[in-house]
Formats: sequence, C-alpha cells, structure tokens
Amino acid sequence: MEIKIGVQNVSREIVLESEQSADDVAALVTEALDKGTALRLKDEKGRLLIVPGNALGYVELGGEKARSVGFGAL
Repeated sequence: MEIKIGVQNVSREIVLESEQSADDVAALVTEALDKGTALRLKDEKGRLLIVPGNALGYVELGGEKARSVGFGAL
C-alpha cells in the first residue's frame, strides 16, 4: 500500500510503500496524534520511518498494491 505523509513546514511529502494494512496505519497515526508521540512505519524493504507526531500535516493512505504488469519473474 502506498502511504503519503505531509510534514508541517516541509514542502516535499514523504512517500513509501508498506506491507501494513490501512487499518493498522490509521491506528498508528491516530495514536501518534492523540499522544503526541512519533509515528513509526516500516516500508516493504524493512526500513523504519519515524516522523514526530506533532509535525504531521496529513497522511494519505492509498489502495492495496495492484498486481505488476511487465516482464518480471513469474
């Protein structure tokens, strides 16, 4: 799933692909906003992204990842 994060006072958004479900990410975002803690997300390569909860501008959750088209491995 694609996740876009807007950070206050930063012109570029953060975009990452994650294996987490939309409900899991929404719960983490809500917790970070309510408690003022950091939002911690893992991308599909296992990298950890940490954004301060009080600096979040918006979080956009995309649809589930569609099947790839092309000459990749079957």
